Amino acid sequence: MPTFWSPRIAALEPYVPGEQPRIANLVKLNTNENPYPPSPEAIDAIRRAAESRLELYPDPESLVLRQAIAARHGLEAAQVFVGNGSDEVLAHAFFAYFQQAEPLLIPDVTYSFYRVYAQLYGIACELQPVDEGLHIDDRALATRASRGCAGIVIANPNAPTGIGLPLARIEALLEACPDRVVLVDEAYVDFGGESAIPLIARYPNLLVVQTLSKSRSLAGLRVGFACGQPHLIDALVRVKNSFNSYPLDRLALAGAVAAIEDERWFARTRNAVVDTREGLALQLEDIGFEVLPSQANFLFVRHPGHDAGELAAALRERAILVRHFRQPRIAQYLRITVGTRDQCAALVTALSDILGG
Repeated sequence: MPTFWSPRIAALEPYVPGEQPRIANLVKLNTNENPYPPSPEAIDAIRRAAESRLELYPDPESLVLRQAIAARHGLEAAQVFVGNGSDEVLAHAFFAYFQQAEPLLIPDVTYSFYRVYAQLYGIACELQPVDEGLHIDDRALATRASRGCAGIVIANPNAPTGIGLPLARIEALLEACPDRVVLVDEAYVDFGGESAIPLIARYPNLLVVQTLSKSRSLAGLRVGFACGQPHLIDALVRVKNSFNSYPLDRLALAGAVAAIEDERWFARTRNAVVDTREGLALQLEDIGFEVLPSQANFLFVRHPGHDAGELAAALRERAILVRHFRQPRIAQYLRITVGTRDQCAALVTALSDILGG
């Protein structure tokens, strides 16, 4: 009952996750899950882990997984932090770095969980408008940051737009904000973005967050990680060990290590998503949609002659789910996850029928 709640919780506006309905023969293109299964090696590793020593706690340091991530990215294990999905990693980062006297800077169109974290932790947040093309205005962000801030958080590629920034623009943000953390959320980077991880050695204020949910097809396993210089990782460890010393269970650790090491499966499924994305973009343009350039596993689109909410509702009646955000500036856009070729064909057929009707 609200009577028993703390005032901050009573005022909180929680994040609303994408719908996960139980509908037969559903074409589910609303939550940016990978349409392909995880690496068979990851499944085998999870199966073996389920048969062995679940009566014992997992490694609280997740050392083997951190070593695997570090090896892939040319880092040391001390430069890697892992958590229960990138959302938990982000939450710990907000708590660790951004409770400062000045406001945190984030784009006004981005992953909406950022504002929830800020509200939860009492962090003042200042929204920086994206430009008319929905690109992050990194120059305006850098100018504002140079006057003082609690830090900067951006998704790159951005969500829900799919538009990415090149590394040179990330460096400009890092240089404009040398005394505060610049957090780059790279949940979708493997689908065509440019990772900032190579910049970590030169920038002590850079934290890069990634996930295995998207390009590794492990949304159901909940594994995310952060990379940065050891002093930033140490702060996250302090938060983790004050909250939950065992965020990753034995199944998640085993599956994640195997998925990281199976580069062949990763490349095969990632390339399939990218190829399908490019074809779907052309098909949607052919039937009148405006499609933003995407470096993610989704497209952000609008139709100049049809209301986005009505299109989403009409698709749902045909058992096809896409994501519609009723938010300022993007209320006429749909975010469409790139599915299999058959799923995307069903989407285009349904939209053609709706538009023609």
